[in-house]
Amino acid sequence: MATNALRIAVFPGDGIGREVIPAAVSVLQRLEQRIGGFALTFETHDAGAAFYRETGKDISKPSFEAARAADAILLGAMGLPDVRYPDGTEIAPHLTMRDEFGLYAGVRPVKAYPNTPRRLADARAAKLDFIVLRESTEGLFWSRGRSQVIGDSEVRETLRISRPTTEKLFDVAFKLARQRKAKGGAGTGKGHVTCVDKSNVFPAFAFFRRIGFERAKLNPDIRFSTNYVDAQALDLIRKPWDFDVLVMENMFADILSDLGGGLVGGMGMAPCAELGDDHGLFQPAHGSAPDIAGQDKANPTATLLSAAMMLDWLGERHGLASMNEAAGLLEAAVENGFATCSVRPMEFGGDQGLTAVMTAIDACLEALLSKRAGA
Repeated sequence: MATNALRIAVFPGDGIGREVIPAAVSVLQRLEQRIGGFALTFETHDAGAAFYRETGKDISKPSFEAARAADAILLGAMGLPDVRYPDGTEIAPHLTMRDEFGLYAGVRPVKAYPNTPRRLADARAAKLDFIVLRESTEGLFWSRGRSQVIGDSEVRETLRISRPTTEKLFDVAFKLARQRKAKGGAGTGKGHVTCVDKSNVFPAFAFFRRIGFERAKLNPDIRFSTNYVDAQALDLIRKPWDFDVLVMENMFADILSDLGGGLVGGMGMAPCAELGDDHGLFQPAHGSAPDIAGQDKANPTATLLSAAMMLDWLGERHGLASMNEAAGLLEAAVENGFATCSVRPMEFGGDQGLTAVMTAIDACLEALLSKRAGA
């Protein structure tokens, strides 16, 4: 049912998450007030490694259910290097959210912004713009909580690929490619989906690829190709500008999306949306960076771009064009900030910490809002 009053479950998490998430919430509140047409209620909850250290739980049941009931989830980075579950793995309640809420489609944009570090010398790297689409509930990550531990001599993990989830994942890939093609613009609009797998070795990935071809037949307007994951890693260094939407299994995408972040400056530029049929979770793809936490050094860009993705998803889902407009303004403010060199994060050797970056982006956003008001 369409509504303009939406609830956002906010989880600042650990480390710099507790700094960048409030900054993003402040921007979202400003957009709500200035643009109108939608109303956001933010409900903040504790979860993550620090919460686990204090309580013995990574998240409380009421907080988890609040996330389930919310219209969207805005999440900061979680995890601390000195806090682990008994099996030695990282504190990660958001992985449980992925499974429980069916967040099978992890959308990880890789986009080069002006005046950010360019890791490749080729001039085409300045216009990089592609998406890594990560299946986030199956693949090798399906083994989480299901490992077979054989004494102290062996541990076995199982990779799972299912038809229902994989069909939906490819459908999302073709939809994204179609949207990007319609939007056009420099670096986008290729109308191309690439299936990334290891089907030459594993039947599970041959199955994954076969489903890709099946769904491609239903989307003849979008070009479909395949690539082995090792070759894809090579191609992301040799010719990343050739790609549009890369769709792949959980572990492969976890790795290659970070490679993509490196191509466009660093993980401070890496937003993420984790989408299911009924839920959406939005978070920066970077870690909690405890080494700089509390020092006003964090780059909030990935969090702001994730918040823009949340607005866009909610706008489309609820038929609220004002939210889609707000998303576009926020992304434009980020881009303008880098284009004019008014945004200079310390992550890239600049002279601005979190507070200064937010001041600069606020100024860019205000200019766009003022222009909108005077149009």
